[in-house]
Amino acid sequence: MRRRGLVHGAGAALAALWLSALGLAGSGGPARAETEVDLALVIAVDVSFSMDPDEQALQREGFVDAFRSPLVHDAIARGAVGRIAVTYVEWAGAGDQTVLLPWSVMAGARDATAFAAELATKPTRRASRTSISGAIDFAVKLQEEGGFAATRRVIDVSGDGPNNSGRPVLAARDDALRRDLTINGLPVMLKTGGSYDIPDLDLYYRDCVIGGTGAFMVPARSREQFRDAVKTKIIMEIATRPVPGRSFAASPDGAEVVLAQAVRRTNCLAGEQQWRDRMGN
Repeated sequence: MRRRGLVHGAGAALAALWLSALGLAGSGGPARAETEVDLALVIAVDVSFSMDPDEQALQREGFVDAFRSPLVHDAIARGAVGRIAVTYVEWAGAGDQTVLLPWSVMAGARDATAFAAELATKPTRRASRTSISGAIDFAVKLQEEGGFAATRRVIDVSGDGPNNSGRPVLAARDDALRRDLTINGLPVMLKTGGSYDIPDLDLYYRDCVIGGTGAFMVPARSREQFRDAVKTKIIMEIATRPVPGRSFAASPDGAEVVLAQAVRRTNCLAGEQQWRDRMGN
């Protein structure tokens, strides 16, 4: 009996070790294997004071509508794995980034609509400064710590002004690209002539913010088009890979889509410094 008990005990110990190696023995064991997804997406939205309350409401409604859309649900289902992972972040100044919704794995309509429902309940906020570089750095960290084996890893940045806080945006962008991440953008261009506005924000985003394999942006030029622009961008991030080197690409609903360019035509550092000078930095 004693010998049998020893054998049984040894077998249980071996089984426990085997389960631990598979990541099935509880939180005290080694980290679990990474979750396989078609896309790991960090949505990073500008909540700086330059975003008026109505613009923030439109921005939020755009993302809520996107994840409620059957087109988005279908795009998720058509992936090779049939799952994506998404987290939603709000950002303003260099040290101001907040995860509003943590990583969520979406395998279909139920998961996506649940994400949309939770997002719709969250209050909006506003804060000072605009640090696109801080948003990118924060999103990179989220991607690295997310625990996903993703075919594509994307940072989705939306905002209505240039980088005016933190390190230069090109430095943050280039660090992200070295990690094989893609940065897409949604420049918000609903108003002009204000103290926070710059002309050609779309060109700034094209040359200074977006980058990586298949990177693109969808400018939001009017309030009527804002929500559709958000939905277009989400669908394209999930379902399509635009061809690098072309200036424009077709989108699911005909919205303007601008791809990243091989040649930079905007002086990103000079533009940022002019903005910092205006802000008294």
